[in-house]
Amino acid sequence: MKARSPEPAADGLSWYKSSYSSGSGGQCVEVADAGPAVLIRDSKQPGEGTLSVGTRPWAAFVGMAARG
Repeated sequence: MKARSPEPAADGLSWYKSSYSSGSGGQCVEVADAGPAVLIRDSKQPGEGTLSVGTRPWAAFVGMAARG
């Protein structure tokens, strides 16, 4: 997975969406680096809340996902 350029956001965070996400309204999530945590949200409903995950668990998840 490659990250696309960040989406500009009013919350001051840079939100990234996977380069595998299409513009045709598929199931997509965005992530933002928020210091000690990574924030995750639904790209179709960004105002509906976020999930906060520590950076270490997030790195472990991304590593595991990359291995398939």
